[in-house]
Amino acid sequence: MAIKAVKIGNRLVGPGHKPFIVAEAAVNHQGDFETAKRMVYTAHASGADAIKFQIHVLENEMLKDAPQSANFEEPLYDTLKKTNLSIAEHKKLKELCEDLGILYLCTPFSRKGADLLEALGVSAYKTGSGELTNLPLQEHIARKGKPMIVSTGMCTINEIKETVDLIQLIGTPLIVTHCVSAYPTPYHIVNLGLIKKYAELFKVPVGLSDHSRGIYTALGGVALGVCLIEKHYTLDKLQKGPDHPVSIEPHELTELVKGADAVFQALGAERKIFPEEKEIVAWARESVVSEKSIKKGTRIKPEMVWVKRPSPAKGAVPAKDYKKVIGKIARVDIPKNVQIRWSQLK
Repeated sequence: MAIKAVKIGNRLVGPGHKPFIVAEAAVNHQGDFETAKRMVYTAHASGADAIKFQIHVLENEMLKDAPQSANFEEPLYDTLKKTNLSIAEHKKLKELCEDLGILYLCTPFSRKGADLLEALGVSAYKTGSGELTNLPLQEHIARKGKPMIVSTGMCTINEIKETVDLIQLIGTPLIVTHCVSAYPTPYHIVNLGLIKKYAELFKVPVGLSDHSRGIYTALGGVALGVCLIEKHYTLDKLQKGPDHPVSIEPHELTELVKGADAVFQALGAERKIFPEEKEIVAWARESVVSEKSIKKGTRIKPEMVWVKRPSPAKGAVPAKDYKKVIGKIARVDIPKNVQIRWSQLK
């Protein structure tokens, strides 16, 4: 079964379409609206297709005593409360994105968060890896009928299948993003081989939500068929915060956009002599050449001829036919260091 592309905004995301690049702002704006705006401007200038934020309705999302991972310097609840943007600010960011021509995306972590985004008029939903197994939330979002991008870190294949089956049963357009939720993700556990496996198993476009350092594995993902790339994005990775160290800066985002497009364009499997190669063919191939003067009537011996550039002129013997020349008789005198022509032999 062919994998159908999913339309997000005005872009088709899927096989045969260039990778959709998402700059994940997350909480890297530190809760400062002006910083968030600058991130929109720079992500757009870098060529990203979308910039993604997060919306947290904490009382509907988590308990205050939730544990924290090593990349957080203070309790998770406190970090998210400090860095959360208001719905009014999200609205202004969405309007700015629309004015510039970059897609606004946002991740909800609760039912109320999803409902706020629906009221805001988002064109698609992205759910994080922590919500992959939150089937009530996944169903709540899926029933809104808008395309979903679902990350798959910290999960088993069976858990991913449960969520995919649920969303597909509802009929919601779906993109699955391969993800390893380690900050940063060591290269040896990135497991890019899962990209093709997910495409085969779930028959949906597959993206990559990449937490490894730099842009290397993301570009490798393009070579393996990813249709969407999401990378954490910051204006300065030296800032304090949970995601800055594994984020890419504007110049890296620019290179990711350019590199992903370059790799995508290079994915063909056609083998022919391309028009762009023809002027090189003219000098780069070899023909059979006389190593010494050859008198008319002489039987050609190996020491009399060899193969040299350039390519054979019309009627000259190509290098591949060198052995066919040996034993032939010269019809005419052949000077030294000239291409030998078939018409000169019998």
